[in-house]
Amino acid sequence: MASTVKTDELVFFVNGKKVIEKNADPEMTLLTYLRRKLGLTGSKLGCGEGGCGACTVMVSRYNPSQEKIVHLAVNACLSPVCSLHLAAVTTIEGIGSVTSRIHPIQERIAKAHGSQCGFCTPGIVMSMYTLLRNNTLPTMEEIEEAFQGNLCRCTGYRPILEGMRTFSKSSGCCGALQNGNSCCMKSKETDETDFTSRLFDSSEFKPLDPTQEPIFPPELLMLIQKTSTQVQFQGERVSWIQPNSLSDLLCLKAKHPDAKLVVGNTEVGIEMKFKNMLYPVIIAPNYIPEMTSVLHSEDGIVFGSACTLTVLAETLKKAVSKVPDNKTRVFQAVLAQLKWFAGQQIRNVSGIGGNVMTASPISDLNPVFMAANCKMTIVSKDGKREVRMDDKFFTGYRKTALKPNEILLSIEIPYSRKGQYISAFKQAQRRDDDIAIVTCGMNAIFHESTTIVKDIKLSYGGMAETTVLAKKTCEQLIGKQWNEDLLQEAVYHLAQEITLSPSAPGGMVQYRQTLTLSLFYKFYLTVLQNLANDLMDKNIASSLILPAYASATDAFHKDPISSVQLFQAVPPGQEIDDVVGRPLVHLSALKQATGEAIYCDDMPRFQNELYLALVTSTKAHAKILSIDTTEALKLPGVVCFVSAKDISGSNATGPVFQDETVFADDEVTCIGHIIGAVVADTQEHANRAAKVVNVAYKELSYIITIQEAIAKKSFYEPIRKLEKGNLKKGFEEADHVLEGEIHIGGQEHFYLETHCALAVPKMEEGEIELFVSTQNPHATQSHAAKALGVPSSRVVCRVKRIGGGFGGKETRNSILSTVVAVAANKMKCPVRCMLSRDEDMLVSGGRHPFFGKYKVGFMKTGQVTAVDVSYYSNAGNSIDLSFSIMERALFHMDNVYNIPNIRGLGYVCKTNLPSNTAFRGFGGPQGMITSECWINDVASVCGLPAEEVRRKHMCKEGDITPFNQILNDLTIERCWEECLKNSQYYCLRDQVNEFNRQHRWKKRGLAIIPVKFGISFTVTFLNQAGALVHVYTDGSVLLTHGGTEMGQGLHTKMIQVASKVLKIPVSKIYVSETSTNTVPNTSPTAASVSSDLNGMAVYNACQTILKRLKPYQDKHPDGTWEDWVRAAYFDRVNLSANGFYKIPDIGYDFEKNEGIPFSYFSYGVACSEVEIDCLTGDHKNLHTWIVMDVGNSLNPAIDIGQIEGAFMQGVGLFTLEELRYSPSGYLHTRGPGSYKIPGFGDIPGTLHVSLLREAPNSKAIFCSKAIGEPPLLLATSVFFAIKDAISAARAESNLTGPFRLDSPATPERIRNACADYFTKLIHPQDPQTFTPWAVQV
Repeated sequence: MASTVKTDELVFFVNGKKVIEKNADPEMTLLTYLRRKLGLTGSKLGCGEGGCGACTVMVSRYNPSQEKIVHLAVNACLSPVCSLHLAAVTTIEGIGSVTSRIHPIQERIAKAHGSQCGFCTPGIVMSMYTLLRNNTLPTMEEIEEAFQGNLCRCTGYRPILEGMRTFSKSSGCCGALQNGNSCCMKSKETDETDFTSRLFDSSEFKPLDPTQEPIFPPELLMLIQKTSTQVQFQGERVSWIQPNSLSDLLCLKAKHPDAKLVVGNTEVGIEMKFKNMLYPVIIAPNYIPEMTSVLHSEDGIVFGSACTLTVLAETLKKAVSKVPDNKTRVFQAVLAQLKWFAGQQIRNVSGIGGNVMTASPISDLNPVFMAANCKMTIVSKDGKREVRMDDKFFTGYRKTALKPNEILLSIEIPYSRKGQYISAFKQAQRRDDDIAIVTCGMNAIFHESTTIVKDIKLSYGGMAETTVLAKKTCEQLIGKQWNEDLLQEAVYHLAQEITLSPSAPGGMVQYRQTLTLSLFYKFYLTVLQNLANDLMDKNIASSLILPAYASATDAFHKDPISSVQLFQAVPPGQEIDDVVGRPLVHLSALKQATGEAIYCDDMPRFQNELYLALVTSTKAHAKILSIDTTEALKLPGVVCFVSAKDISGSNATGPVFQDETVFADDEVTCIGHIIGAVVADTQEHANRAAKVVNVAYKELSYIITIQEAIAKKSFYEPIRKLEKGNLKKGFEEADHVLEGEIHIGGQEHFYLETHCALAVPKMEEGEIELFVSTQNPHATQSHAAKALGVPSSRVVCRVKRIGGGFGGKETRNSILSTVVAVAANKMKCPVRCMLSRDEDMLVSGGRHPFFGKYKVGFMKTGQVTAVDVSYYSNAGNSIDLSFSIMERALFHMDNVYNIPNIRGLGYVCKTNLPSNTAFRGFGGPQGMITSECWINDVASVCGLPAEEVRRKHMCKEGDITPFNQILNDLTIERCWEECLKNSQYYCLRDQVNEFNRQHRWKKRGLAIIPVKFGISFTVTFLNQAGALVHVYTDGSVLLTHGGTEMGQGLHTKMIQVASKVLKIPVSKIYVSETSTNTVPNTSPTAASVSSDLNGMAVYNACQTILKRLKPYQDKHPDGTWEDWVRAAYFDRVNLSANGFYKIPDIGYDFEKNEGIPFSYFSYGVACSEVEIDCLTGDHKNLHTWIVMDVGNSLNPAIDIGQIEGAFMQGVGLFTLEELRYSPSGYLHTRGPGSYKIPGFGDIPGTLHVSLLREAPNSKAIFCSKAIGEPPLLLATSVFFAIKDAISAARAESNLTGPFRLDSPATPERIRNACADYFTKLIHPQDPQTFTPWAVQV
């Protein structure tokens, strides 16, 4: 549109201050405006699609119909700034600050240890803040619901909920009582008086005082009352129009028939951002009374199409509470879908009409509306008409029966009537905030006082390109009795009618087709129960619903979490200033909770700063024929294009082998391979230009999967081997020989802060300063120096903190930081880039997918005589750290078991995927879960309890591992026995068995799993660290060490160490950052050894300082720390000291299988109980008990946080997170919308964590142990509990013995493994006859 179009002033308030924007851009989000225009960087960009909640803010508006102020939590990353006209925005900065007054929410999340990396914390705080502004005494269920739209990758969620519980009606209680367990308030004193569970003292928290909250700006109320005209905002490409009347809207729609109506921007925003769509005219109907009204009629409730889903839910809940049950069954079905619809932030802004009109084939609501035959009112400038949502309403993919100039005015949700039963079902990867795999609405109407079907509608989403009605099936059922015969007929016809192409988008074809039958069966049983109740016919209930079947109708429900954390208290008499062993709060937690903690992209913009956007390959393997940047360089704000031609040093790069390039030169070897980058004045301009760079390719053959690599022998050499004993003899001695396989899927790191880099050239001698979100400053420095052709001494890399790493920022950050450095060097000005979530997931790789094949020989008694295992990992298009990861997998192929004859082979597969890399556990989880598979299979064949076979093989003191290391200071037996005791395992096993006898379609499973994890870098030279301590004349101490802070509390632990050694309070010690100009040649913060290495380096540096101060302490024993420091200074004593440490006596030769690879081992045991829904594949994590040996904990709060966070990350790895690639190597799952990490609702209902007592470790600082990675492996207890439950389900179908269950144990895999009558009706097609949507890589 022409730039002469009228544009109004945008007026809104932020944290009580009036903002007037004269040039509002409709394409700019509120988050961008807050961060870039207002400098409010507390709200974070985590995904850009409203799926993580890091950007949550509170928006307050005056609602004329309700005559009150409404407070809503919203995603600032999706909200167009133009939508905030005459609204008040409250951000994290507006509710509290460490420099003035912190809010009680900020205090509690910090002091309850609910903030680790802190990147998600502001969003979580604002979700809770909004809840408390609306409800000052919420229940725990309401608190958990408020967090459905928030993600955290670090904490495991438990400490957040424990902190927030102090605001709830159950404040002060652990939550166990409501779950039928023993409450903390009633528990007896333990005999173990040195054990404590007090991680924080809630009595110290400031009370919540609602009267102290900011008021709605009075000026804004006046402006709202005065304003009644249409407003319009004009940007570079888009016009935003907000009409004030229906007639104005209809005129606009007639004039602009292609204009998009936007209420919450939850769909259009995604399309414009990620699908490169452009809508020149956007109309916002939020203030049109007819479209926001709620009217009650004789037939039902009429909702204006701009009513939000929150309004819809509140209205329907009120009706359900007041109107007879038989009239509100449609309402109840809609509410059932809304319970799991997105997160609260999305429901608060998403309009009913938008959900209908986007015509999504996986819509949650449309199947219910269709089944209920809802009436919709359609209007245009030409008039009004009414239509029913039936099988003719959706005319094609994302298309409806509306004409271009028409709009959906309202939708009427009808009352139900006697003899009518309607249910809604949704099956997704997880419960909270997930898109549907299959969704359905089912509506049956019966002839009065009979069980004869009068009418029936079965509507499905996820089974075609539109929401569909199973018309043929329904026609067959009309007039039939609702009984077993009808059920058989229904599922037979549904299996024939509702089918999918084997290549259908979304994949999971067999599972989706099975769900159509399983969900109907649930509806069938539900209706039977209702008929029995309503007709008061006990014969229906007794003859048709077996008691064991009744639980199939239960809606998914999860009790609020209860938890216990036990750790060893510090010894009596330990000085109060000696904080080692105490649960000290993470020293950045309060800053993180107030939004004042600075991350890389929070740094203020430089005056001449430019922004960079990547241009990446769209082919898995191809020759680059040409790169055409002509159109890109014509776009506004674009400065230049950067490519391999701009590298003044070397284009070759890689962490170990130089087998990668900074920029692809002649050839690309994966989708996402960086070809070049566009540099522009803003992020938006750079991104737009990058999308129009035209790259011409000549495609080459590619390899995507492990199976393809095996077939083509595409391996990186050498093949690794580890062997102990006589394999041939072991198999000859065996009574049984069994073979098996498991595929372990990859995993996305999903650190909340994506890769970010800022390069600032110094204009002298090639100097450049890099601010990078990295775990590896040294490698970041050296890679940039090499590309720039300068010595490393010219490059300084600085890291304040990073918003999560988990291994993903150990090597792969360099692919971005080096590109940014090259661009800054070329332009001679600062250049910044923070990857979007989908870019980050595309280019940076993740955990290696593994394929494990095993052959195990064993006796009838269950004693294993021989194991032969082969591991294949999908390394991707470069080696990266893949050899070390494979070696770690082989080191863990025995887990904690002593097997006399064992061999492991490791094959690193070369494929055309983005290079996979380090991830918490580093190959250990893949190696260990394979070992647990063969242990499980042995138990199954021998008919023995799995825990008995595990215990039988457990290592003992002095045993020798397959890599010839003697096991000393073994604590695994103590962990095992304590976990059995804490969980009351054998009693629990009886309860599980009894539950399974009483339930056919719900099954419970139980597993107890031990873990052994070797501690050290397996590459010997990395086992070193440095530290630098400066003592200033005022007595304050500046501490620097080689590790980076990424939420694991490393800086806090290092200050605790320094405080203990120097005997001064932690308040006198400060860590500013990690930088290569203070501690050089640092090892990456990885391998769980950062506290061990850096802690000893800090100890050594502090000892040097103490030694220098000792003469002054001896001379003035009654003096203070400051006195001794000043005396030393005036005596010209050096008050700066370096510390250095290397782990002694380790080093291993893989070829010779000799040496000692690990300094020591960490041990732990977890017991988990789960419940699965055999009809859908859903599972609930009911209970988990963990016992972990952490030596003498440096900080129990941090260590328990690491245990719980790692465990939940493992739960994601083994049960939930699934990367899905096309056969050509395209990653489908590139954001929280399609890739699901665990949410608040995935925590075990009971989580009991105990640190092993009296287990000092002489090989680490203050007898502590590493904690970062080992607990992740404990999540295999959930996987094998699921497998145990599936075994119980399979037994109902007379299927016994070992079976294959790949990881993750998703609902699809669980349901397909629970073979039954319904699965037999679905016949999978021959894989050779079609191309699947996704492949197992």
